[in-house]
Amino acid sequence: MTTVWPELPYAQWRDTQATLHLWTQIVGKIRLIRTPWLNHSWHATLYVTSRGLTTSPIPHDGRTFEIEFDFLAQQLIINVSDGGTRRIPLQPQTVADFYAAVMTSLQHLNVPVTITELPCEIPGAIRFSEDRQHGAYDGECARRFWQALVQIDRIFKDFRTGFVGKASPVHFFWGSFDLAVTRFSGRKAPTFTGKAPGLDAAVMQEAYSHEVSSAGFWPGGGGIDYAAFYSYAYPTSPQFQSHSVSVGAFNEALGEFILPYEELRKAADPDATLLSFLQSTYEAAAESAQWNRSELERTPGRPKAVRT
Repeated sequence: MTTVWPELPYAQWRDTQATLHLWTQIVGKIRLIRTPWLNHSWHATLYVTSRGLTTSPIPHDGRTFEIEFDFLAQQLIINVSDGGTRRIPLQPQTVADFYAAVMTSLQHLNVPVTITELPCEIPGAIRFSEDRQHGAYDGECARRFWQALVQIDRIFKDFRTGFVGKASPVHFFWGSFDLAVTRFSGRKAPTFTGKAPGLDAAVMQEAYSHEVSSAGFWPGGGGIDYAAFYSYAYPTSPQFQSHSVSVGAFNEALGEFILPYEELRKAADPDATLLSFLQSTYEAAAESAQWNRSELERTPGRPKAVRT
């Protein structure tokens, strides 16, 4: 694997993405049901690894277990702190079959979990145990998606170091199927009134309880049929959308700044281009909402350099 940004043609992997999205929801809901609530649903997310996506350790009656999508070996790996392990092949199979395999494996490992089967944030969703419509899986497409996440995770983490206020980890939301990082002004926000299929209003309101500037990456879908980076603010204002940014453009239908992944991939310096998009769209949010930037920002971090 190199640092080359891989191609991600949405039309080519749309069906694989739909299946993988539902598989990650099954794994994400397992983490959700066993982990104490953390602000803004941070307790439920997945994280990019050097091989795929992981839950990180999940508590279970004095032990822990971890579930990882390994896109190099094309396996779902379940490891338990007592030494138990199970491996499920990542291959064409229905959501119902994948769900059954995961739940059976957890039973055999003595870490049984019961989850709500209805997917989140997907209109017209089918219960996991009944979904035999989604089963396409192209391992090479999934691997390229993960390779892109590795690069994006790396840049998002660099960007995160320039902020000393409250900030989220760089994490993968399985509900919306995007990698995201969020900054907070520290001030409370107006009650959020947005809705999403399968999500309680209280969850949405708690997620946006405070002012945010959030950026992330969609591999396609979510209102656009191509992979793209996004950046939005809540609450928003006309000053935000009219603010000049270094790269990308404001999408009025989505209410967010958008930078197509393919545009970034073809840039002379993709790393610098992405950092510029993240910084300039954050500045649009912070300036339009009059954040106390001098108290919240610092120069980006460097290895072995302690902040003074």
